[in-house]
Amino acid sequence: MVCMSTALKTSSDKTDGGRGVGDLRKLAMVIVTYKRRELLSTLFDSIASLTVAPWRIIVVDNENSAQTRSMVNDLSARLNGQWGSTIADASGNESRVVYAPQDDNRGGAGGFSAGVRTAYELGAQWFWVMDDDVAVLPDAIDKLSRWAGRHDVIQGSRYDYDGGPFYWQYDFIVPLGIPNPIAPAAFGRAGYRVMNTMCFEGGLVSRDVVRRIGLPDPRFFIYWDDTLYGYRASKITNPIVIPDVVLRRTREISNWDIAGIRQLNSTSDMNRYYIMRNRGYMARYFMAYGDYRPLLFAIGTLATAAKEFIRLVAVDHAHVRTGLIQLARGWRDSRRLMHDPDWRPMPPLA
Repeated sequence: MVCMSTALKTSSDKTDGGRGVGDLRKLAMVIVTYKRRELLSTLFDSIASLTVAPWRIIVVDNENSAQTRSMVNDLSARLNGQWGSTIADASGNESRVVYAPQDDNRGGAGGFSAGVRTAYELGAQWFWVMDDDVAVLPDAIDKLSRWAGRHDVIQGSRYDYDGGPFYWQYDFIVPLGIPNPIAPAAFGRAGYRVMNTMCFEGGLVSRDVVRRIGLPDPRFFIYWDDTLYGYRASKITNPIVIPDVVLRRTREISNWDIAGIRQLNSTSDMNRYYIMRNRGYMARYFMAYGDYRPLLFAIGTLATAAKEFIRLVAVDHAHVRTGLIQLARGWRDSRRLMHDPDWRPMPPLA
């Protein structure tokens, strides 16, 4: 650890993007947290072990907590001592860590929208987004840099909390509005897979993409916000998922293993509501891009409701009654969103 810190501080080739990673020289990590300080502490420790120092670390605190602020201040002092100052941002600040408390809990969607906006205004060229329940691997930025010169949206692979590989449904069936449950897990001869979705659990996006499609949509609150951001990005570029593992999940979640590869994770009644409600926003974006097919989308909505019913019975059986109520509420509210005359898609950034 001491040798790594010395190298990072004395070699400009290994700071703020590192040797051979000039495309990631102004990379901003955007972290959204809410009342999970123990998990956030694990993430902070992993950041200090990175072999390449990120340009900025934006910590969006949806709780606006004095304890979280103190943790962020400690991280800032730790990293400034370990890596030194960084390239000044648009405000002239050279500190790596930026604390961004929110007035209220805006959910993951609102947090990522606020965090990406902050990083964009500071001058970030790359946005590496993640929740607080992951830990980055030491060589993660090195791995991502190998792809950054050729691609604008890159999704690294992950380990699950138990150390095994985490399968993520990278293929989105747009007419149905659902992830493809049988998309092959293997990587092809190109060494990556093209995707038309995204996950805010380690996704990397270039400034050009953010400028052209705008910020993540905060109106989702939680769920489908990253899926639709990847969908929007796929309209102007070819997002990819790579085999390189860049982080690990740190929060244990009850799940039901399916064929030893895919799994159905436990979720909450609040999530169940937004899973259904936000399909209204999904439909609106499909309408805006000319991809909305009413009958097929309705079939996808039925499939989503069926999946959530199976999840209730198989994993969250103690919440069947309340879960069904939230699914019905979300479904009803999604219909209202689909006919909201004031809705507009997120605009591009000037």
